[in-house]
Order: sequence, then structure tokens, then C-alpha cells
Amino acid sequence: MILVYGLGRSGLGVLRFLRKRGLPARFYDDHSKEIEVQEALSLGFTPDWNLEGDYPEVVAAPGVPLSHPHLEALKAQGALILGEAELAYRLSPTPIIGITGTAGKTSTTLFTAHLLRGQGLKALEGGNVDPPLVSVVDEAEVAVAELSSFQLERIHTFHPRVAVLLNLGVDHLDRHGSVEAYHQAKLKLLKNLTPEDALVYNEGDPKVRQAALASPARLYPFTPGNSPRETNLRAALEATRAYLELLGRPLNTDLLQESLKTLPSPPHRFQIFARKGEVVFIDDSIATRTPSVAAALEAAPAPIAWILGGEDKGADLEALRPLLSRVRVVLAIGRDGPKMAEALGGGVEVVVLPQTDGRAALRQAVAEALKRLERGSVLLAPLAASFDQFRNYQDRAQAFREAVYALGGEPWIPSSS
Repeated sequence: MILVYGLGRSGLGVLRFLRKRGLPARFYDDHSKEIEVQEALSLGFTPDWNLEGDYPEVVAAPGVPLSHPHLEALKAQGALILGEAELAYRLSPTPIIGITGTAGKTSTTLFTAHLLRGQGLKALEGGNVDPPLVSVVDEAEVAVAELSSFQLERIHTFHPRVAVLLNLGVDHLDRHGSVEAYHQAKLKLLKNLTPEDALVYNEGDPKVRQAALASPARLYPFTPGNSPRETNLRAALEATRAYLELLGRPLNTDLLQESLKTLPSPPHRFQIFARKGEVVFIDDSIATRTPSVAAALEAAPAPIAWILGGEDKGADLEALRPLLSRVRVVLAIGRDGPKMAEALGGGVEVVVLPQTDGRAALRQAVAEALKRLERGSVLLAPLAASFDQFRNYQDRAQAFREAVYALGGEPWIPSSS
């Protein structure tokens, strides 16, 4: 009997995956939503709200930290804590390309799957990017998995045919406790590689290069480009080349040129999606690191109403202070938004949105922004994780968009001139 700990996107995907195989499971969620519980019940599974069962394996959603008291207790009783990537690998024969790094994972994942499809393979992306890996692995010839440190810290036998290591920076210190622990979680992607596998790595990152050179896998280095998009595309090209070579196939350059004309643009990355009068609304929900937020604050039309906050990941706020001259108001949401806004120092108005419900907080944030702006931009670049109020950054982005449209925003159409 398996316990699926945490519903939401990942947990419900796991339950569907298990049902397809006729495997028994029960489920639990600390903050269950009625609609999700009803879906789990409709799949034929029952809850264990008191955690009374004896479970050799627990599939825990990535948003649930391994240090959670319930997971610690289950572990002490002998349970192995794993994630959906481990489960997908164990129960499906589909080969997996695993992609991780501090920045660029989603773009590289989407690019790699797109390029492989252009070569005639049924490549499907999943994992940290929608949908869950377990939702696509059975339908794909090759699954391209975006893997976060939260997913990688709970793998055991997981073994990608191609591993892609983009970079090792600083992130998620709130969860991992130190940069070293965060990097160790990322590097678990490499732990089961063999000489029959491929490792695509950024030779411009010293820590990545050191880890790659210690791996027995076939090495495919790439150098950083002049922009994040170019760097991610270089990684995706090497991943595509590496996988095709494992199949004994050459890269078809004519098909590649066609694929490059239609590269996808990842959602929730500095997307101007709506406007109201002379105010535009920008969805950068993925911006949870200081460099990403700095770039957003530099690029957004001023004056800016900046929506900040969530679960602080140990961000460097001092580096953002010079950009506050472009900010009209900071709208602090979530568990740590007020603390983060205070750490920015004075010189800019701060409005604290105390609502515990994330959707209500974002509605009020948009309303407060519109009171203060006649032109400029309302920027969601939260510099924090979303799990205190939302399922994930996509859910946060959707809530922001709903709030904007509810308060009179209209879809933004780029000028043709």
C-alpha cells in the first residue's frame, strides 16, 4: 500500500498513474481542497486522515518538505519517501531526459521536447513544468522532465538516459538550509548515471563542470550564450543531439532549422498580458530569484506597482535597492512579504496585504496599485516561493490574471508598429 501525501497537481497525477496500474493507495493532504478530495475519491482511493496505515512507500508532493513532522514520523516507521519522478521511473519503461539547474529549467525543457518532436519523436514534457511527469510518461516515446531540487531530493533509483545540468546558483535556502545542501539535491540527478548515458553540462559554471567531469556518463558540454534564452537553447540542442546519438540517429539539420522557427515561449516569464488605460500588467510569477526580479524591475514600464512576497527563499534584497527609484509602491503579500518589504529599506511606499487567502490578497493588491497609477505597470515578480498561499507559481499567476480581469483589465495586444 502506497500513501500519496499531498493532492494538488502532483498528487492527483500520481493517483491517476497508480489507478491505471491497479495499484492500491491511500491519500492525505494537510490543507485539502474539497474538489481535489472528491476527484481522489472518484478515482477509487480513500483518505487516511489520521495517518494510521502502515506504508512502505510514501509519494510526497514536492511542496511538502522532507522535514515535515508527518514525513519524519512516517520515515521513522520505515517508510521510504519518494517523489513522482522516482515513481514514474520505476513504473514506466519510457526513457527520460532529466533537466535541472537554478535557472532556465523550464525553457530548456520546453525547447528540448520541441526539438525532439521536430526530429520525429513523440517527446512530451512534464515534471516541475505542467503537467506532472506521471501524466505524460506513458504516452511518450521519450519524456523530458523538468526537475526541481524538491523533486530531486526524494529520488533513489531514478536514472535518466540524458541528464542536463544548467547551472548551480543560490535558491531555496529556506528549504535546504544551506547552499551546499541545495547543490547536493540538484546533483542527485547525476547519481545513477552510467557510461551508457549522456550528461549535458554548462562548462562555464565551475561547480557544474567539476561535477560533470566526475561522472562516468558521456559528456556533452555547452557554453553560455549572450542571453538566458540563447544559453537554454544551446543546452536543449546538446540534449537533443545526445539523445539522438544514444538512439544511433544523426541530428537532421533541415528539420532542426524548421523547429527553430517555432520555438515555444514559456508562460509566466515577464508576460505583459493586460492593460487598463495607460497601465500594463506583467506576469513574472516565476521570478523568485534576485537576478530575475532585478531584470524585471529594470524592464517594466515605470512607475511600477511591485507585488512582492510569499515564502522567502533567502533572497538578496540589498541588490534591488538601486532599482526602487522606478517603483511607486511595494505591495507585500504572503507569509514573508511584509518582512521582505521592510528589508528593502525606506524610500518607497509599502502596502501590506494581510489576507491569508492568496486570491483575496492579489485582488486587493491590484486594487491598491490602480489607486496609485495613471500609467506604468503592475508587476508580479514575487521574489518568493508560492506554497504559503498557492499550489505553485502557475496557480499564483492564474490568480493574478483573474484579479486583473475582474478589476477591469483588458487583454493586451502588442502594437504592430
